Amino acid sequence: MSQDTKTLLEWGNKYLFQNYARAPLCLIRGEGARVWDTDGKEYLDFVGGIAVDALGHSHPKIVGAIREQATALLQVSNLYQIPSQIHLAKLLVDHSFGDRAFFCNSGTEANEAAIKLARKYAKETRATDVVDIITMRGAFHGRTLGALSATPTEKYQHGFEPLVPGFKYVPFGDVKAVERAVDNRTAAILVEPIQGEGGVNVAPDGYLAVLRRLCDETGALLMFDEIQTGMGRTGRLWGYQHWGVEPDVMTLAKALASGVPIGAMVARESCARVMIAGTHGTTFGGNPFATTVGVATFTTMLEDRLPERADRVGTHLMGRLRALAAGLPAIREVRGKGLLIGMDLDRPAGPVVDACRDRGLLVLTAGEKVLRMTPPLIVDEGDADRAVAIVEDALRQTKP
Repeated sequence: MSQDTKTLLEWGNKYLFQNYARAPLCLIRGEGARVWDTDGKEYLDFVGGIAVDALGHSHPKIVGAIREQATALLQVSNLYQIPSQIHLAKLLVDHSFGDRAFFCNSGTEANEAAIKLARKYAKETRATDVVDIITMRGAFHGRTLGALSATPTEKYQHGFEPLVPGFKYVPFGDVKAVERAVDNRTAAILVEPIQGEGGVNVAPDGYLAVLRRLCDETGALLMFDEIQTGMGRTGRLWGYQHWGVEPDVMTLAKALASGVPIGAMVARESCARVMIAGTHGTTFGGNPFATTVGVATFTTMLEDRLPERADRVGTHLMGRLRALAAGLPAIREVRGKGLLIGMDLDRPAGPVVDACRDRGLLVLTAGEKVLRMTPPLIVDEGDADRAVAIVEDALRQTKP
C-alpha cells in the first residue's frame, strides 16, 4: 500500500462519518468492466456500483453526453419544461406498462414518491382510512424514513423509531400470508420481483400473479420496486417481464443514468392523475444533466441489446457457478436471473469478498451468507470464467 493510499484512508477515517464499512481500497479509474486503485492494481468489477454501472465505466457515449451537457445546462428546476426529461419520460413509457414518469434523485426517493402516490390514490378513490401498504420480509426499499418503514429488517430500522405507521410485513413468496394480510384498508402492495439486498431471492412462479389478482379485487395498487432489477439487469428490460405481470407503479434508479444520481417512478394514468401540481416535488429531480445522461444510457442499452447480453452471459455465468457448486459444498445454492446472481454459502460471505478482492475481483454480499454479483451488462463469457476461477480459489482458501 502506497503512502498516498495510507494517507487517504487515514483522512477518511478522520473526516468522514463512519456509517459505511468500507474496504481499504481507493478506486480512481475505470474502463469497461475493470477498475484501478491508487496503487495501480487492476480489478475485474462484478459490483458495478451495486448494479449501477450497466454500461461499464467510461463508456464513450456516456462520457460524450456528460461533456456536451456540462457545457450547456446543468440545473434549472422543475419550474420550467426540461426537454431531456420529457425525452426520458417518453422512452420509459414507450418501453413499459406505464403512462407517466416522475423523476427524483435516488431509489429511496422514488419509493417515497410511490408511497405517497398509493395513499393519495386510495384516499381519493376509496376511503380516507385506506392507508396500509404491504411489504415483504427481506425487502430493501431505502434509507429515508418512509422507505425504511417499508423495509422490515431490524438491523436497518433499529435506533430510528418511531417508524412511519401503516406498513404490514409478510414473508416473501408466501401466498397465504399475503392473502390474509390484504383487507379493506390495504392501499398497496410493494414488492421487489427479486430481492437484491435480501439475498437475491427470486419471486416464485405464480406469486406476482396472485398479488396482481389481490390488487385487482380490492382496488389496491400493485407497486414493483425495480431499482435493482430494472434496466436490463435480469436479462429483460424490466424484471416483471419474466412473469408477465404488470404493476400499476414501478420505481427505478441505479442503472438509469450510468452513475449520475437519478430515480424515477413510472405509473399508469389511472393513478398518476392524483398527483396534481403541488402534491409532490424535488429541486434537483429530473434536471437537464441527469436526464440527458439517462437518455444516453437508455438509448445505448436498447441499441446494443444489453438485456439480451445480460441474459446470455448470465446464463453462462450461473451455469459455471452451478457446476462449481456440484463439486464444492461451500456453495449451497446459486440463484438469480441475468446478471443479478447470488450464491448462498455455508459460511459468512464477508471474508470471501475480501479474498476475491485480494485476487483482483470485486464482488459484494447480500445478507450474511450470500455472495452477490452485479457486474456491468457489457461483460463477456471470458470475464465470467475469470470471476468463477477467482471465486473458486477464494472459497477454497476460506473457512466455514
